[in-house]
Amino acid sequence: MQLKTSKRSHNFWIGNGVLTVAMLTLFFMGTLSEALGIWAAVLWMVLAAVGMALVMSDKREEPPAPD
Repeated sequence: MQLKTSKRSHNFWIGNGVLTVAMLTLFFMGTLSEALGIWAAVLWMVLAAVGMALVMSDKREEPPAPD
C-alpha cells in the first residue's frame, strides 16, 4: 500500500512560519516584555491565533476512514 503525499497550500506553510515566529517570541518573552510590556503577550497571542487559523484553513477534504 502506497501512502498518498498531498501537496500543502501556501496558507499551510505561511501558518507554520507564523507559528515559528510565535515560538521565538516565547523564547524572548522576557526581553520583549521589558520593551513592550503587556503588548508582548498580546503580540504572542495574535501570532499564535493567526498561525493556527492559517494552518487550519488548509483542510480541504474529510480525513480517510479508519482501516
